[in-house]
Amino acid sequence: MDTTLAMLQELTEALGVPGQEDEVRGLMQRYLAPYGELVADNLGSVAVRKVGTKAAAKDGPRVLIAGHMDEVGFMVTWITEDGFLKFQPLGGWWEQVMLAQRVRIRTRKGDLIGVTGLKPPHILAADERNKIVQKKDMYIDIGVRSKAEAIEAGIRPGDPIVPVGPFTVLSNPDLLLAKAWDNRIGCAIAVEVCRLLDKTAHPNILYSGATVQEEVGTRGAATLTHLAAPDVGIALDVGIAGDTPGIKPEEAQGRLGNGPVVMIFDGSLIPNTRLRNLVADVAEQEGLNLQYDWMPGGGTDAGRMALFGPGVPAVAIGVAARYIHSAVSIISRSDFAQTAQLIAALVRRLDAATVAGLRG
Repeated sequence: MDTTLAMLQELTEALGVPGQEDEVRGLMQRYLAPYGELVADNLGSVAVRKVGTKAAAKDGPRVLIAGHMDEVGFMVTWITEDGFLKFQPLGGWWEQVMLAQRVRIRTRKGDLIGVTGLKPPHILAADERNKIVQKKDMYIDIGVRSKAEAIEAGIRPGDPIVPVGPFTVLSNPDLLLAKAWDNRIGCAIAVEVCRLLDKTAHPNILYSGATVQEEVGTRGAATLTHLAAPDVGIALDVGIAGDTPGIKPEEAQGRLGNGPVVMIFDGSLIPNTRLRNLVADVAEQEGLNLQYDWMPGGGTDAGRMALFGPGVPAVAIGVAARYIHSAVSIISRSDFAQTAQLIAALVRRLDAATVAGLRG
């Protein structure tokens, strides 16, 4: 396995639900440290401060690029007398992808494996079988017989839970299956951009890293943006892949392996038009195909970046992903590489004059 795949495996297999991103944070600090000064906010978001040139250090614009460390998951809320776990979803979950899934619970005594469960269909009434199962009716079975046994195993309310989704290179080696691509791929892009810029100059002060608690309200984006005080903000995230059966072209057009995705609209942001057009221009100059996505039902950290101070030109860029907000998803490695190439080229273009032209 090459070093890039090893990084992607480490990032995706790490546990990091909103508010409990410590394992992912440690990885990001290790990967970012070689490229500059590490900085962190008080919620746990991290970035490396990378000064491009001596001139940039004096008066260069400040550019923030960030993925988010957290993944959708769950939290233990209470233990039944028979030792089953009830839970609170962390982030957006669709009930139909939650049942009969292997999960990992991190306790003070180590990790435990469990499975999400419900009554079997054999004993459900006919009308119940056709209804979507509600989250509140589900539980997690960790293979104990009592509450006391669960507590002895280490379970406490507040313990984080994530799906079991081992990193897997698929039949086409460009396609990678894992849990938490939303948004460990954004974290990986932040690292890769630093690597691409390591031996070349750029005309700004770059903050490259990852936020916490995006899935529960883009909270870390607020604090990291306050820390970096950027003149331009770029959220690194995933778009919806439209290349699977049942998705209409008007719903999503992103295709795996067809290049980076720029978000033209979401529930938190209509991106700065001049910045969006600059992204398209840079993609064309780099010989990269640029895909477009829109997501009326969600938002990204770019929406929070845009509201800092008097306002910041911001945009979300990333890769198309299949099956996000479920136990596993699929992305394209070539999309990852091309997106990092696009962001690095964009950073090189963001000098003082260009950034001034984005405002207003």
